Amino acid sequence: MVILSNVSLFSCCNISLKACLSSLPSSPSSRNAHCPLRYSQKGNEVISPLGSVVWSLGEEVSKRSLLALVSASIFFVDPALAFKGGGPYGQGVTRGQDLSGKDFSGQTLIRQDFKTSILRQANFKGAKLLGASFFDADLTGADLSEADLRGADFSLANVTKVNLTNANLEGATTTGNTSFKGSNITGADFTDVLLRDDQREYLCKIADGVNVTTGNATRDTLLCN
Repeated sequence: MVILSNVSLFSCCNISLKACLSSLPSSPSSRNAHCPLRYSQKGNEVISPLGSVVWSLGEEVSKRSLLALVSASIFFVDPALAFKGGGPYGQGVTRGQDLSGKDFSGQTLIRQDFKTSILRQANFKGAKLLGASFFDADLTGADLSEADLRGADFSLANVTKVNLTNANLEGATTTGNTSFKGSNITGADFTDVLLRDDQREYLCKIADGVNVTTGNATRDTLLCN
């Protein structure tokens, strides 16, 4: 509301001043009476102090209003636009759904929202899931082999008995009680994935192979001893 008021103020002042100046009589003496924002000195027309103040105020308000509008567009983005498939209605909703056994293989699902969804035995083989959210999701038995999971969020997710063969999890989030027990991580890339000590210890016991895409050995990405 403040932004709209500022813009309106500037527009009003700007339009009024322009109207005043454009409709001035040809006689300098008449101009002062017609438009108090101007006066004549030695036949030269100059904007009065009041006119200068209005112009300066209008320019300052315009700059501040523009800055406020830009800031608002950056910092007050609709949360619904942060992820795809967040719903709550319509086709393609993937958040909070039972998607057990669904086939997402090879699909481009960048920043897709799977928060709290049931994804048991779902097929994500070769899917592009950069920045996708699996927060508190159940991925038991899912196939994530060869999937691009860079920057994905697995916080509180159940990732047990999941096929992560040659998956790229670089920079993924695994905070909370994320569990990888029983999962196949042959060739998986865990570069820059922050893991609890018990998680890392468990994964290092079963780590093997080299990621076919990044060329990084799984054990090296897990910083195993």
